[in-house]
Amino acid sequence: FLEEGLLVRARGRIGHRYLRSSSLPWDVASLLPTDLLHPSPLARANRCLRAPRLWEAFERWETRAGHPNALRVGKLLLYLLAAIHWHACLYFALSARLGLGTDPWVCPNASRPLRRYLHSFYISTLVLATVGDTPVPGRQEELLFFTLGFLLAVLGFATVTGSISSVISNLLAADAIFYPDPAPVRRYLRARGAGKGLAQKVAAWHQHLRAERKLPAELQVLKFLPRSLMVEVVAEVHLPALARVGIFQGWQEGVLRQLVLRLRPQVFGPGEFVCRRGDVGREMFFIREGRLAVVAEDGITQLALLGQGLYFGEISLIHIKGNTSGNRRTANILSLGYSDLFCLSKEDLAEVLAEFPSARTTLEAKGRQLLLAMGKLDLQAEAREVAAQEEAERRLQELEVALEGLQTRAARLVAQLEGSSLRMALRVQRLEAGGRWQGHGRGWGS
Repeated sequence: FLEEGLLVRARGRIGHRYLRSSSLPWDVASLLPTDLLHPSPLARANRCLRAPRLWEAFERWETRAGHPNALRVGKLLLYLLAAIHWHACLYFALSARLGLGTDPWVCPNASRPLRRYLHSFYISTLVLATVGDTPVPGRQEELLFFTLGFLLAVLGFATVTGSISSVISNLLAADAIFYPDPAPVRRYLRARGAGKGLAQKVAAWHQHLRAERKLPAELQVLKFLPRSLMVEVVAEVHLPALARVGIFQGWQEGVLRQLVLRLRPQVFGPGEFVCRRGDVGREMFFIREGRLAVVAEDGITQLALLGQGLYFGEISLIHIKGNTSGNRRTANILSLGYSDLFCLSKEDLAEVLAEFPSARTTLEAKGRQLLLAMGKLDLQAEAREVAAQEEAERRLQELEVALEGLQTRAARLVAQLEGSSLRMALRVQRLEAGGRWQGHGRGWGS
């Protein structure tokens, strides 16, 4: 059990807590050997007092199960079978009291117990399922038993219908969280008169998401978890892929965990361009699944293939002095089939680097090495940019020094002005005091 949020495993404390719990009397009553008092099966009815333990076990199992909806359906079927079994037992007990085989309604007097049980179970299934084709009752006891059975069947049918509806609603709600609803897109395409081919392409994309269990909004599923636990879950799934990126190797795990939270899944269909040459690069991509091709300007000739675990577009995320391509894409990347990618935007990376300045320095150094290896770093342009930056910093320092001097002079002038004002105020006070004394002297002399 939990105490102040901590799991208690000590047997002594667990036993002491159980002895003080309200469930102890019911558990003791369920274990009493009441069957020794009377041979009737009803004497063992106290065993049913353990039923709450079964319901508690079902609840815990449902919380931990990977497919809780399947467990709910199985639990419902178990309840149905138990209800039919108990009804069959009551039917057989009533038949034995009225006489086995005395009329068509009661259970036949078969020699094998299994035959009697199957007949009782079959009759109970017909009654509780309200499908009809049951033996016609002739005695008052039989009429009353069937009437009560039909009433219970009506209540049970409503309960089963509600439970099945709840399971279906939960399934639909789970799908709505995991996958986007294609209906609004279909209505939009129909209202705008889009072509049939485009509508089929959109439908195929949604179908692929559901068939392959792709989760485009996986962070929405985890948003109710505490942030630390959400970071741990996302890092367990995506951190190895991020750690394989060359410019991120050697980074602190804390920085990578912050980056992992900002990865956004994207799915590209066959023939879709992930990026085109010359486009402004605002994100980098990690290939989680699928195959992509680097194609020429004609869009057909394949220059290279990219597979699972690779990445591209990382240079466009950082500003490196002397980069001849700037932040423009240098290649056309085409998805050959359905490709599952992760996207990291430039803004998200900048937000993380603002919290970790040392990581920014490391990232720029590794990006410069990659540009040197690819031959896309202009050393002269880099030197000019460095010189321009140093000149700007020198001028900024001069302005700061000049501003500091102006502030000092302004403070000195303000102090002088305040001193002059104070001296002037004191002089005025002395003059006013002298004038009052002279006025009083003339008054006394007269």
